[in-house]
Amino acid sequence: MFKKILIANRGEIACRIIATARRMGVASVAVYSEADREALHVAMADEAVLVGPALSLDSYLRADRIIEAALKTGADAIHPGYGFLSENPEFVEAVEAAGLTFIGPSADAMRAMGLKDKAKQLMIEAGVPVVPGYQGDEQDPAFLAEQADGIGYPVLIKARAGGGGKGMRLVERAEDFGEALASAQREAAASFGDAQCLIEKFIQRPRHIEVQVFGDKHGQVVHLFERDCSMQRRHQKIIEEAPAPGLSDELRQAMGQAAVRAAEAIDYSGAGTIEFIVDSAGGLRADGFWFMEMNTRLQVEHPVTEAITGLDLVEWQLRVAAGEPLPLSQDSIPRQGHAIEARICAEDASRGFVPAIGHLSNWDLPGAIAFNRASLRIDAGVRSGQTISPYYDPMIAKIITHAPTRAQALSALAESLAGLKAEGLTTNADFLRRLLISSDFEAAELDTGLVERELDSLIQAPEVAPALVILAALVLSGALQGREPAAQSSADPWLRLSHWRALCTARLRVPLLAEAGQGHEVSLVISGAHNLSVTAQIDGGDWQTLNVGSEQEDDRQWLTFEQDGHVRRLAVSREGAGVALRYGAQVYRFEPQPGWQDEAQASAGDSVIAPMPGLVQKVLVGAGQQVSEGQALLILEAMKMEHTLKAPRDGKLAVVGAVAGAQVSDGQILIELEPEGEAG
Repeated sequence: MFKKILIANRGEIACRIIATARRMGVASVAVYSEADREALHVAMADEAVLVGPALSLDSYLRADRIIEAALKTGADAIHPGYGFLSENPEFVEAVEAAGLTFIGPSADAMRAMGLKDKAKQLMIEAGVPVVPGYQGDEQDPAFLAEQADGIGYPVLIKARAGGGGKGMRLVERAEDFGEALASAQREAAASFGDAQCLIEKFIQRPRHIEVQVFGDKHGQVVHLFERDCSMQRRHQKIIEEAPAPGLSDELRQAMGQAAVRAAEAIDYSGAGTIEFIVDSAGGLRADGFWFMEMNTRLQVEHPVTEAITGLDLVEWQLRVAAGEPLPLSQDSIPRQGHAIEARICAEDASRGFVPAIGHLSNWDLPGAIAFNRASLRIDAGVRSGQTISPYYDPMIAKIITHAPTRAQALSALAESLAGLKAEGLTTNADFLRRLLISSDFEAAELDTGLVERELDSLIQAPEVAPALVILAALVLSGALQGREPAAQSSADPWLRLSHWRALCTARLRVPLLAEAGQGHEVSLVISGAHNLSVTAQIDGGDWQTLNVGSEQEDDRQWLTFEQDGHVRRLAVSREGAGVALRYGAQVYRFEPQPGWQDEAQASAGDSVIAPMPGLVQKVLVGAGQQVSEGQALLILEAMKMEHTLKAPRDGKLAVVGAVAGAQVSDGQILIELEPEGEAG
């Protein structure tokens, strides 16, 4: 076995490989760009070497610098991860020429599968079914148009090199073929330096099902069952699961055997994936699947296979690369339960999945096990305090659940996505959760067009019940501050206080924004000491009353509320300046309206509260003083700005707890007025 390996990658896959290497007693070397100095994979590795500036072309794609780093640190082998140089046969040859071992297939195997047209011809010869189409070298547009006519519309134009949906065009009418071909060729040339395209019959309701294969250097090849990867946006996978739902034993066996034949045809060694397209329009049949392509590397979605087999595929990669035979024969590979994976990306689904960058102030998934088989697993390449840069792929993590049944795994994943904390950053977690709980996905009515068909409903924020708006306003107002365990145990008596008093009433006004950006102004009248009675008005509408309780359980804060005899319970958490309310599998997010943190809105009812953490610069009044509505009471400095807090009404000051020079917390009560009718 190797003593030390270098990982020629970054992010979650680099962290994933380091985790297995550490468990096996193999030392690890990370490489990093200038943008990744503080990245998690750098911190996890035993050693790390800078290989260039932020741009991938000048760092992670510099084969010479990566090999130099391996030699400099005394590494025995290089693991490429996925992406970057992982399927570059020239890199494989350069690694081996330097006297190092490449943890992956041979350069010849990569070349055999690197061009889609040549790979399909090879598969035909190996007896693997392929989609009807044209894969030849003749690229004259008129000739290709004739081929498309013969195949029958709709057809799919695909670049023969590369992947990720680039150079791919769906053509439904003959008159659109010429323009679509020219566009595909331009994009293919720009992306891969190869404009050549192939033409395929387009399957109307396709499912994308792939089979994990493994070969060793002794001629053995096995498959580790299949994964369904039909949930895609822009031809890129977002949710994967294993086993693929709805497959008969006959179809599963036929696909597994075809995948093994494909790998044997190129003397494959290491981890690889045979991707098939399956026609679901007329029901899944053993003669209704066709080879698409082979990925000659470890796949992003490999954890779902690890979950159902109980195997560590990275460990298998290292052992096979070191010359060991496959640990198991085909008949001895176990399969148990169901696993589903969701890819967490820093992107804004509501804006066309544009990448999002920002400072990840708080990153957490309670109960998850990192990089190891578990009922709830997370493979992440980020940590709290990290800044997400614009230079690399937006995927930052994967969440994987494993359970005895698909329904149980699905429910657990939806709940986990609701519980994921990614404060300070926009992610696709809510989008993925809505997809998981959609009726078609729950019923396993899957095909690659599902996301596109349901996109409007998946990106639309859920309708928010008035009671949830009221509860969000209650939390944002700071009225629950004194009911939180941290507050109750604080040495600061002012932090232990809350907005309500026995025999007194607090009146608050809270402007907030719901998730879709819709603004509301909520007026609250709060009374009670333990269980609150909250009477509220939204946007000047009818007043309604909720009875609200708060409790702490399982590291979560819960709110219970009763309205018209109906009691409900939901989880509540603060996310930066905002709040998230979780009811079942649904999450509702709210933020204070911009400008709320000014002098007028930091004062309400009988209390004057700190609208944000800050430093008390000056106190302008004293206890017992009579004040008028709007009168300046104190000056608070926060975020390098001064905020003047004013009296919410006429009255006499009962308590002035603020002291100049003191640091105060968000929601802390600073000044209280005597209840109306008691002053004087």
